[in-house]
Formats: sequence, structure tokens, C-alpha cells
Amino acid sequence: MKFPHPVIWAICISTALPAAAEPAEILTYESMPSRIRHGNPTLAAANHRIGEALGRMKQSGRLPNPSFDTGISHNLQSAEGSIEIGLTQKFPLTNRLALEKEISIAEVEAAEAEVRDVERLLIAEARAEFVKVLSVRERRELLGKQKAFAEELASFISNASSRGEISSLDAASARLAALRLTTDERRLDAEETAALGKLRPLVGIAPATPIRLSGNIPQVVIPDISSVDRPDLTAARINAEAAGTAIALEQARRKDDIEASVFAAGERNEDAPDGLENEGIIGFRLSIPLPFWNNNQGAIDEAEARAKRKQEEVNALATNIRHESQTALTEMQQWAALISEIEDTLIPLATEQTDLLENAYRQGQGDLQTILTSREQTLALRASKLDAILEFQLARIRYEASCGGGL
Repeated sequence: MKFPHPVIWAICISTALPAAAEPAEILTYESMPSRIRHGNPTLAAANHRIGEALGRMKQSGRLPNPSFDTGISHNLQSAEGSIEIGLTQKFPLTNRLALEKEISIAEVEAAEAEVRDVERLLIAEARAEFVKVLSVRERRELLGKQKAFAEELASFISNASSRGEISSLDAASARLAALRLTTDERRLDAEETAALGKLRPLVGIAPATPIRLSGNIPQVVIPDISSVDRPDLTAARINAEAAGTAIALEQARRKDDIEASVFAAGERNEDAPDGLENEGIIGFRLSIPLPFWNNNQGAIDEAEARAKRKQEEVNALATNIRHESQTALTEMQQWAALISEIEDTLIPLATEQTDLLENAYRQGQGDLQTILTSREQTLALRASKLDAILEFQLARIRYEASCGGGL
């Protein structure tokens, strides 16, 4: 008997064994900034802004290249002629090159701040989706407990109905209530899938890679942020300062560059009766432009208007930041008050009422519809608490992002 080739055996074994599951990516609330910096393609693209600004800075403030000049002439009536070579260099009469360099340095600083602002927004977005997923999972856990209670009640009612102690209509109502909770679970599954679908590209995770979220939703505590350090506000201020420097640059451009040349020439001239003679010449030329027709006033006016606009943009952004942070802070305070009221007052009352109604029903008192209504109210209160916690956390994320924190 001949055995198959070892390669065939290897192929058969490899196809027979199940493929190893791809390891899950572990994410935490605190790891969002690091994952964004290393895996987000939008931030990777934004980082090239800094390289562009560095390239412009490297190129700015440089003298233009000198030019090589040459010329030759010949007298068609005799052997006389000349040849000339020289170098010409332009020099600014003002501090234009220094101002160009200063503006380009500011552009690099502004680009760095703009990239940090992109990072700030991406981190806030990723953390919002992270919290949504955790909230959906807590809602699902709550539904699971409620479903177990509903199934227990349905089983009790079905047994009692089979003994003729309770109406069969009550048994059907109990089963319907349990099935409705199953429908709610499916809706939560869809919400979690949508949130994970938004979270994956933000942190640079492939679509097929499983994700495991570690940790719980942060505590309902209002953060203490004493100052605002927004990268976009920093960039706006830098651009406003650069716009002020641009006014001085346009004023410096009122005067065009001068041209200085050094040259050497050789000539052959006929000097009768001695004949042809060779002569050597060295010289220096200076060309000074005269500002008769163009004093660059239009560009100066444009630069002044741009500087005013940039400063107004800084003021407007600072005002928007104050409103944004104050609104988010007020939202947190309101949601925290609602959470406290639901948790400390409403849920205990609803739970106590539901327990009393269920005990009475098991003893043959009361009706099923009252119990189901009470259960729905209790579930709605617990769900409202989870929704309020989610809204609090989203407001907190907006507040931290509006103040430049959480990076």
C-alpha cells in the first residue's frame, strides 16, 4: 500500500482542523487617545500638514539663486569684438526674508495645533461610541433580568392556568410580555452593531476583527477643569499673530530687490597704426528699482483686513468655546440630578409596588394587567436611569473636549 505524499497529508490535516480564531482587540476608555494616535487614518493624513508646513519653512527666507550672465559681440567690418561674463545677485532692501521666515515658523506651530485639534475631536467621537456600546450592554443586561422575571411569571401563570386556577388569557398576556422583551434585545443588538461599526475605523481596527471592551462606564462625577486649552484656539491665535506679521511683510514688499553684478570682459580693438590690441575689463553694476508705479498698497490693505478677520475669528471661537463648555456643564448637572432622583426615589417606590402586586397576584388577588403595567413602569425607570447615565457621559465627553481635556 502506498501512502500519499506528505504534502497531501499536510493539506488534508490543515483543512480538517478549524482555523484559529483571530484574537480580540481589547479597548478601554483610557486607551482611546493612544489607539487614535497609532491607528486612525484621518489623523495620519492630518499629520502630513506638519510636514507641509516644515517644507514651506525650510524654503522661506532664502535669497534667490544668482544668475550667470554672458555676452559676446563681433564687428562684421573688422576683427574687433568683445566677450563678457558676470554674476548677478538680487538682495532685498528690507527685512522681507526675516519676516517670511517668521511667518513660516508660525505656520508650523499652527499646523501642529490643528493636528492636535483633529486628534481632540476624534478622541471625543471614539469615547462617545465606546460609552454607547457599554450602555447598550447594560440595557441588555437589564432586559435579561426583566426577561427572566417575565418568564418566571409566565411559567407560574401557565401552570396555574392548566389547573384551572387562572384564566388562559392571563397566560397568553404573560407570554406576549416575555416575547416583547426579546424584541427589545434584538433592537439593542442592532444599536451595538452600529456603535461598534463607528468605533472600529476610529481606532484603526479592521471590520472582521473582534473587539472586547474592558471596564465600565465612568462614574457620574462632574470633572473639575480649571482652564481651557483648546488646540483650535491656539491655532487661531497663532494665525492671528502671523496675519499681523504679514502686514509688515507686505509693507516691506513696497521696495523691490536690488540687483548687484560683478563682471569681467575682454575686448579686441583696432588702434591704427598699431593694429589690433586686446584689453581686459572688470566692473560692478548696481540696479535699484524705483517705486514710481507700484507701492503694493492693495496687498497691504488686504493683509490688514485679513489680520482683523483673524482676530475676530479668535474672539468668536473663544466665545463659542465658553458657551459650549457651559452648556455641557449645565447638561451634566441636570442629568446628574435626574439620575439621583430616579435611583434614590422613583426606582425603590416602583420596585416595592411591583413586589406587592406580584405577591398579591400569587395569592389570587389583583389582576395580571396591573402587574405587567407595574413591571413596564419599573423597567422604564431603570432604562431611563441608564439613558440618563449615557447622556451624562456624552455631555461629559463634550465638556472635556470643549475644554481641551481628555487627550
